[in-house]
Amino acid sequence: MRLNVKDHQRVDEILASFRYTSYKWIDPQQIIVAQWVRMKCMFGCGEYGHGGACPPNTPSVAECERFFKEYTDAVILHFAGRMNKPEDRHAWSAKINAKLVKLERAVFLAGFERAFLLFMDSCCFCKECTGKRETCDQPRMARPSPEAMAVDVYATVRRFGFQINVRTDYDQKMDRFAFLMVS
Repeated sequence: MRLNVKDHQRVDEILASFRYTSYKWIDPQQIIVAQWVRMKCMFGCGEYGHGGACPPNTPSVAECERFFKEYTDAVILHFAGRMNKPEDRHAWSAKINAKLVKLERAVFLAGFERAFLLFMDSCCFCKECTGKRETCDQPRMARPSPEAMAVDVYATVRRFGFQINVRTDYDQKMDRFAFLMVS
């Protein structure tokens, strides 16, 4: 059952208390899950196999599809940033991801027991990731990114009116998106 207007307002108030303004409510059934995203993780991402919240430590693509079908409401949060150096991305991401975990908790404590967050980037909390969920140093904080859950972020966020493009240089503005699954 979809959330009612009052529930949306309660979550909007929580988002406002965290000073989030660039977000949209979406129907999670419209999230695009694709096998090619997992292939890009496997063959193109240096974090594959090294992150406790990255593939292969995430559900299969089919399980990811099933996961999104269990929700009726979600929020896409937009984050824009510019990095002076490529290595600055991880500190920026870790700071935002830490705040996002607090957001998820606040939404949960407001009575939305199914609240679950997908980070805007890989986990990034530990300098040295163990690469396994079983030995994760921050298991209560670690969450997968949308890409780790096989979400075609480009097609999905465009579907909901956000602008996103492939960056060709690190001095260009970076657009990142987190997904807060609510109900």
